Amino acid sequence: MESLKRARRLTWMMLAAVFALMWLLIAVACLAAFAGDRLSWWSVGPALAAAAGLTWVGLRLITRVMDRRYPTRQVVLAAVLAVVAAGVGGAEPTGWGYALVAWLSIATLHVPKRIAVLISAGTGVVAIGLAMLSLATGRSGMDADMGVGEGLVTYTLIYALWCALMPPTTRLWVWIWWLAEEAHAGREAHTRLAVAEERLRFARDLHDLVGHQLSAIAVKTELATRLSDVDAGRAKAEMAEVNALTRKALRELREAIRGYRELDLAAELNSVKGVLEAAGVRCEVRLPYRELPDGVAPVFAYAVREAVTNVLKHSTATYCDITIRFTEHEAELSVRNDGVVRRTALDLGSGLAGMRERLDAVGGRVTAQPASDGEFLLTAVVSLPLAG
Repeated sequence: MESLKRARRLTWMMLAAVFALMWLLIAVACLAAFAGDRLSWWSVGPALAAAAGLTWVGLRLITRVMDRRYPTRQVVLAAVLAVVAAGVGGAEPTGWGYALVAWLSIATLHVPKRIAVLISAGTGVVAIGLAMLSLATGRSGMDADMGVGEGLVTYTLIYALWCALMPPTTRLWVWIWWLAEEAHAGREAHTRLAVAEERLRFARDLHDLVGHQLSAIAVKTELATRLSDVDAGRAKAEMAEVNALTRKALRELREAIRGYRELDLAAELNSVKGVLEAAGVRCEVRLPYRELPDGVAPVFAYAVREAVTNVLKHSTATYCDITIRFTEHEAELSVRNDGVVRRTALDLGSGLAGMRERLDAVGGRVTAQPASDGEFLLTAVVSLPLAG
């Protein structure tokens, strides 16, 4: 989620940069006018107010467009402010006229490509017209000796370049943001699906293991009830069978739950690798080439599940490294990720506390804390052969 927030913030800043550039060009135009003794506060004052209003509305437009909305009234208001700023200020393309280009960059973000082309063409025509009017009235910041023909060619070339380049550039940034947003939503959906599939698998296992016994118990209980008034001996025999079936069902239910808790290490590693990669976390698994000693695999399988759960819940990791190694005297599981959890080793949460209890039961130990290289490392170690 943090990466998505950073992507949104970066996209917003890149789109808002058009207004920063607008103010930079306006400042240059005002300094040039002041140096040439052509600065008139009667025109610059209203133009500055219009540019400030355009910036205020435009920045809010960026937020709404990124949320896939297009407030037409605010777009129209921003257009009026841009025309006022450009028309009153002088409309030169490297000065006040850039207010029209800034508006165009935002106004074409959430519209079809054909409409964006039409808006760009219309903006270019308006900008060239205002620039020529400023040139004719002597308010342009361009060369005062420039003729009408030369001015028309110059303004047309510059505004054509602005209108051709800026809309596709800003539209590209929004498109990339929308792709990132959709990818994040798809990744979350994939993770939820993986969890749902695991729940269905467990429910299916329970049904297959104890469903038959429970059905038989229901049938024999009903039969014993009917026989209780007419044949007490047979009813007693049926209830004895019900008792046997009940014990068998209870035993198989305990085995199913124990089998779910005492996880298969290989299956668990495949499962967590799939869930991590679905969440956008690159996962590397390193295993020994020999079979683990007896009893180690279920303990490490549980530890892997809890460790990966904490990676997903409490960090912003981009990769996770799972390594298992063992010697004649001990076996070690390490889970390393680059999303450092800002928690102390004394505040491990219920999952890691349960892991510690399991390791203690077999004479092992677990540590979970930030490593010296800025990563987070969980280590589970058991002595061989296992105690208990």
